[in-house]
Amino acid sequence: MRINPLMLIDFYKADHRRQYPEGTELVYSNFTPRKFRLEGREELVFFGLQYFVKEYLIKQWNEGFFNLPKDKVVNDYKRRMDNALGKDSIPVEHIAQLHDLGYLPLVVKGLPEGTVVSPRIPVVTVYNTVPEFFWLTNYLESLMSAILWKPSTSATTAYQYRKTFNAYARETVSDTAIDFVFWQGHDFSFRGMSGIEDASISGAGHLLSFYGTDTVPAIDFHELYYKGDSDKEMIGGSVPATEHSVMCMGTKDNEIGTFERLIEALYPNGIVSIVSDTWDFWQVITDYLPKLKAKVLARNGKVVIRPDSGDPVKIIIGDKNATPGSPEYKGAIECMWEIFGGTVTEKGYKLLDAHIGLIYGDSITLQRQKDILEGLKAKGFASFNVVLGIGSYTYEYVTRDTYGFAMKATYGEVNGEARNIFKDPKTDDGTKRSAKGLLMVTEVDGQLQLKDECTWEEEKQGLLQTVFENGKLVREQSLSEIRARINARL
Repeated sequence: MRINPLMLIDFYKADHRRQYPEGTELVYSNFTPRKFRLEGREELVFFGLQYFVKEYLIKQWNEGFFNLPKDKVVNDYKRRMDNALGKDSIPVEHIAQLHDLGYLPLVVKGLPEGTVVSPRIPVVTVYNTVPEFFWLTNYLESLMSAILWKPSTSATTAYQYRKTFNAYARETVSDTAIDFVFWQGHDFSFRGMSGIEDASISGAGHLLSFYGTDTVPAIDFHELYYKGDSDKEMIGGSVPATEHSVMCMGTKDNEIGTFERLIEALYPNGIVSIVSDTWDFWQVITDYLPKLKAKVLARNGKVVIRPDSGDPVKIIIGDKNATPGSPEYKGAIECMWEIFGGTVTEKGYKLLDAHIGLIYGDSITLQRQKDILEGLKAKGFASFNVVLGIGSYTYEYVTRDTYGFAMKATYGEVNGEARNIFKDPKTDDGTKRSAKGLLMVTEVDGQLQLKDECTWEEEKQGLLQTVFENGKLVREQSLSEIRARINARL
């Protein structure tokens, strides 16, 4: 959907230009995660600014405004305002003047993407470069907020999963040989997201910490906006996998025949994932797998069993309330070990034979991830025995307020007078208290720190770097650079 970028606002933004003091020449604002509302979360991964700049500030403003006839864009804007707010309620001369200028007179600065920040550290600052267009800075607030909070939030969620996988890999597998972790978190969220853009930007955030994904457009996203090249690097990947309709078509009475056809005829080599709870998951584990053992071990690859219903913790590690000795009591991994055996890692934990594995992608959360990996460890099993699918339950049950993102002005100039401005509501708990004046972010002893009320000379230093200036992208980052920044923290 392509909308005139002038319309990508809340209505109240339309007349703020006249509400600023007479003589206003500059507005300087920041976009900051103000409060982390999830227990135990004190870090956020910043991501998505380059997409916002390329797609919205450049492509959509050029295609939907500057490259169109002035009369058309001005009249379209006037029609929208007149019909909604009243005839001639919003002057349009400033819109015509912006079209005549021919570019967005703004500077947008950001932290390097992939930077891990704590609460109240600004990740983006914006200010105008032409005095007449001071109103543009906060005119973009609604759009900037709507686009930027989600990629950072999803990138942070993936980072949290990754940290947990890394920790258990080092405890149960090896201190160094943990490359499999890149495949342990698999993005299954596409169908549950709020549209294609949401799925793409969230899926792209997932790919900063993992390779595994079934969200194909997330790979295109990185090639389009972050210099990714799937011919030269692993952006994201997946494996052949069945769904319930496939298993049902093979009929319940011949389910084992469907397994045989998949692992022998269709996929005699490589990895194949087979959904295994269409009817009776425990029959697959205790009946089919022993019968198929020789064929599984004869393959040059891995057969991955996929349970898809029930309590994932109990399915994988066992249910102590079940009948002792039953498969439900033992859990899938212990049952599969009894059938296929495996090896023992250098940390002393059991790892299934490389020809067999398990992925669980239904209702996985960060807490369940920890419960599963801790449960496996307690039973003497390495974390690498499972891959977990991360779905829309995880990536969509969040809001802008999860990390308290907000865009606020902190500095302005009126008739040549500098004004450090701020808000500090008495009725608030301190969350909405803003910084003051020009801002600079620095790193001290490995921690990011904010210095406000800066001079312009100070503002031009620090970690906030100019990404967009006067209609042009001036700093570009690649997926590989962002991943390296995150990996350095892990």
